[in-house]
Amino acid sequence: MQSKFLIPLFSFLIFLTSCYHQEPETSDAWIVTEEQMDSISFYTTHHYTQNYNFIVTADSLWLLVQQPSELISDMMVDSLAVSRGDRLVVADIMTLPADTIDSVWVQVARDQLTIGWIREKAMLPGVAPDNPISQFITFFSDTHLLIFLAFLVVVVAAYTVRLLYRRRARLVHFNDIPSIYPTMLAIAVAVAAVFYSTIQLADPDSWRHYYYHPTLNPFSVPLHLSLFLLSVWALLLIAIATVDDIRRQLSLSEAIVYCSGLMGVCAIDYVVFSISTLYFIGYPLLVAYIAFAVHRYVRVSRADYICGKCGARMRHKGICPQCGTNNV
Repeated sequence: MQSKFLIPLFSFLIFLTSCYHQEPETSDAWIVTEEQMDSISFYTTHHYTQNYNFIVTADSLWLLVQQPSELISDMMVDSLAVSRGDRLVVADIMTLPADTIDSVWVQVARDQLTIGWIREKAMLPGVAPDNPISQFITFFSDTHLLIFLAFLVVVVAAYTVRLLYRRRARLVHFNDIPSIYPTMLAIAVAVAAVFYSTIQLADPDSWRHYYYHPTLNPFSVPLHLSLFLLSVWALLLIAIATVDDIRRQLSLSEAIVYCSGLMGVCAIDYVVFSISTLYFIGYPLLVAYIAFAVHRYVRVSRADYICGKCGARMRHKGICPQCGTNNV
């Protein structure tokens, strides 16, 4: 008899349990303090916040030991210096509207004994995010370095290309090997340079955010940054295929000479397209360059035939330039 009452009672309890519905947790359930809201707002506009790591790139930075308000009030203050290569962590951020030079002050620490305040305007030009990708971007974004490299690259590369052309050595676009990869590599460098300059020109804020939080994953960034990263990965893969094809077709000495000329052409492409795009000239120039590169490959480099004896590529039927076999 007890089982007759237990079974309906158990079923009724299960029914009540199954009818319970828990409301999903929404964003309104999060309690965000005013300090946290200020931190989120600062992160959105400045792209870094507390506990962010920097590395000093300037010769030295001077940190204020006391509170910034004491300096603004013309009180006696002490300072200490951090040197190039020191690693700093952001300990606190303060906004002082009374400061007419820069209202944002950042407290950074090298260690427990070396900690102080510095204006953001004075800090940012002398530091870089403490990660390899950001430091690589910093190195290649230096204005003086770019001007020097542009002049050096153009002069050396132009001399190398002219020397190889006069000696009738193998050279991409002019006396190329029967391979599509060198032409693709040169085009990929030009496209990546145009993407790089376009992002800096059209959306500098997204590039600044990427600079502070870099990644090599093209699927975790906005579309324009994703296209740039995909072009970089494509460039790397094409470069590997290019070196492998050069190694198979040329002797070691010829391969070294050819690679030197190819690097010179790619260097010229990077400098010309990264600078010309900033003045909107790079876009029509890129279209013209791609048309020129494809035309030269079809007219000069494309090989539709393979020697039946040695496997060398041939543009036309007839005598193989490698083994001398007559292919008819």
